[in-house]
Amino acid sequence: MFGIAERKAGTAPRYQYSPELAKRAAIIVGRYTHAHQFKRARRELKFLRTRLGRIIRDISRKIAGNAALEDRFGPLLDLALRVRLQEQRQRGPKVYSLHAPEVECIGRGKARAPYEFGCKVSITTPVTAPKGGQFVLHAKALHGNPYDGHTLGPVIADLEKLTGVTVRRVHGDKGYRGHNYPDRFKVWISGQVRHVTKAIRREMRRRAAVEPVIGHLKDDHRMGRNYLKGRDGDRINAVLAAAGYNFSLLLRWFRCLLRSLLLILVRAVLAPASLKTALGNILHGRLSGAPNAASRRPSRHHHAPVNPAPLVP
Repeated sequence: MFGIAERKAGTAPRYQYSPELAKRAAIIVGRYTHAHQFKRARRELKFLRTRLGRIIRDISRKIAGNAALEDRFGPLLDLALRVRLQEQRQRGPKVYSLHAPEVECIGRGKARAPYEFGCKVSITTPVTAPKGGQFVLHAKALHGNPYDGHTLGPVIADLEKLTGVTVRRVHGDKGYRGHNYPDRFKVWISGQVRHVTKAIRREMRRRAAVEPVIGHLKDDHRMGRNYLKGRDGDRINAVLAAAGYNFSLLLRWFRCLLRSLLLILVRAVLAPASLKTALGNILHGRLSGAPNAASRRPSRHHHAPVNPAPLVP
């Protein structure tokens, strides 16, 4: 809805539709599609596109010749035009969200969640079992919905540049089949059988350790839902989530270190008192764990033995 200032300036559109009208039409489209009544669904969809086209043309006429208004409304009009013209089965990028047009449809191939809407993120962890925990070595947001195998080369190059260590072997899931890594003999795919030694098989079993790391990044460190704007926000959020996860492992290690130091300090403070108690027991003839006969309490049914007095000549 437009106010009095827009009406006086002449930028208010000629057609103003109630938001409830479009909302109701969108709900009906979903219901008709679910009921396989596609002709009625297309009729409601045409109703929405007609109203949207009217508003786009009207606003374009109102702002024509005004550079400030064209700069302000230009991106919004382009986005609305993309929404109006896109088809269900068209190839190429589509608009799935108005407030985040960079969102992509990612096919997961799972029955429970066949599709996800967001951005792909590559996570790299060591294949060994570090004592401090499974740290994240590299995290990068990948836009454009690329094939997983085609991202392996750039990710490994960034990892070697970041850590300064040459990668000996790379273990990935079956989504990396057909990768473009130059040295293909360094890459091992889960389920591979040929030329697999015992050490490589042990590392292939360790590859599954990255799955709980991804789960913690999504649930505990806000990688599952990004609140930063744009593609730059996606890249920043991926790096910050990985850094937060690594800091959580460091904090856990520092807690263990502090607990050990406090235990050593408590033992050092209480050691003189325990030593004094042990010396007192020894002086009084009470050894811990082996009490002598003189220190035993008399029984209820037996009298305590009495030593005879020495004879005096």
